[in-house]
Amino acid sequence: MSAAPELLLHGGRITTLDAEDREVSAVAIRGGRFVAVGSDAELLPLADRATRRIDLRGQRVIPGLNDSHLHVIRGGLHYNLELRWEGIPSLAEALARVRTQAANTPPPQWVRVVGGWSEFQFRERRLPTLAELNEAAPDTPVFVLHLYAGALLNRAALRALGYERDLPVYPGSYVERDGAGRPTGLLLAKPSAMILYKTLALAPRLEAEDRAISTRHFVRELNRLGVTSAIDAGGGGQSYPDDYEVVTALARAGELDLRIGFHLFAQNGGSELADYSRWIASTRAGSGDSLLRLVGAGENLTWSAADFENFLEPRPELAPAMEGQLEPIVRALAAARWPFRIHATYEESIARFLDVFERVDRVHPLRELRWFLDHAETISERSLERVKALGGGIAIQHRMAFQGEAFVARYGAAAARRSPPVRRMLELGLPVGAGTDATRVASYDPWVCLHWLTTGRTLGGLALYGEENLLERKEALCLWTRGSAWFSGEEQAKGAIAVGQHADLAVLSRDYFAVPDAEIRAIHSELTLVAGRIAHASGAFHAYAPPPLPVSPTWSPSARFDAASARTLLAAAELPGSDSGCDCTPM
Repeated sequence: MSAAPELLLHGGRITTLDAEDREVSAVAIRGGRFVAVGSDAELLPLADRATRRIDLRGQRVIPGLNDSHLHVIRGGLHYNLELRWEGIPSLAEALARVRTQAANTPPPQWVRVVGGWSEFQFRERRLPTLAELNEAAPDTPVFVLHLYAGALLNRAALRALGYERDLPVYPGSYVERDGAGRPTGLLLAKPSAMILYKTLALAPRLEAEDRAISTRHFVRELNRLGVTSAIDAGGGGQSYPDDYEVVTALARAGELDLRIGFHLFAQNGGSELADYSRWIASTRAGSGDSLLRLVGAGENLTWSAADFENFLEPRPELAPAMEGQLEPIVRALAAARWPFRIHATYEESIARFLDVFERVDRVHPLRELRWFLDHAETISERSLERVKALGGGIAIQHRMAFQGEAFVARYGAAAARRSPPVRRMLELGLPVGAGTDATRVASYDPWVCLHWLTTGRTLGGLALYGEENLLERKEALCLWTRGSAWFSGEEQAKGAIAVGQHADLAVLSRDYFAVPDAEIRAIHSELTLVAGRIAHASGAFHAYAPPPLPVSPTWSPSARFDAASARTLLAAAELPGSDSGCDCTPM
């Protein structure tokens, strides 16, 4: 090494996940990359008077986590508007937070609880009632999203929307009404979640400057959990390029402490092919840099291929016209060598998608294209083999940790034992990356996913899997690091603590490899580096913390309730019961 490092970390227990799978005690960083990895004795002599040294105090260090399926761009635009229920162990506490936030939210703004929770995480093991929401917030509109299954609106929200009698009609949606025909405030996806998306979109948005602050808060929260990279899967209502202006500006200003690769998501049914044809002509997959880059297309390629993952409802049957709409889009993407991903929950849908992909492959080979399926909860052995033959991968998420009880109630415990069949994917040598699919259903917390992968338990404690579908802790960590890097074609640049790779890492609050299973969910990072820059510091490393971010608007839930306090409550609470007392009744 010709020059001294800028930063040297020493005295740690560093899990490198490099080619030799070494554990070392020190790393040296210069120019945003690892320049040396080894023992204290080997690396400390490399430092000079200008080198910054940090003693890791024996704490566990891992490569920065990479969420292979996160709606981070859309989530950031709304983060400071949303009251989070992640980690709250009781419904009483959740409702108390609604009451407090309602008292501090000025008109015409709403209180929004949008994803990241399950009723089975609560001691009460149930949803809030409309009466409870109305009591907690008689005058402030409240919207509570429950998975993509339904939403609860209090009377103030119904008034604000003009939903007191007449609502827009969306196929596949249900509106509960009282004896006089008035909407009660319960909206259900049966199975289409369109009424939920559209209703949420009517709520007031943040101003442009506040959207940038909100995005920085969300990124800082991800950094606190050890996340340094994410692959954005687009999302409904996330239009390109308008909704990407905030992250683009933050990246240019050097204020984006998260590596984001993004896919472009077709927004309007009937014009998907036109959208992708325009994007293929005007931009290039892979354009951007290591901080912000366009990866490819999806997860929505065509709306007719959307197989809604609402396990409280029967599996939707895709329209006969789906193949005719999907094939020209995939053909255009493959011809232009654009990687793509597709939302694919059920085997019945996946088999039909693969028929299309195999036809396209005969003309435009899909191998080496980095295409993949998202979710794949009920994929069959035959479809796994077909994915492998076409050179595809599978991005899996912890949706079953939030919907496992509903899945078991509908399909049975035997079907749940391989939903998704992660162990078999790995045995076949398929590329597999882990993620969360946050923010509107599951939590963005990677440690909830790592707990699910290694224990097979839902947030409510229900055991879903046998030993045959559980992962060892290092295997699960690999899916969150090296595994996810494949999905953006960056496995040579990140995913391990190795010379030449980006200096992205997390120093953990507890040793992931040593704590009891129940404590995995309480882990966070006490020191997070992105490109060798300190993005988050707390606990033993609080003196290195970057300046606090401003909170705007001042009434934001972020100013009053932080996720760290919720995790403290979680750590102090007993995990809810496991295999009994499960009330899987729909809303």
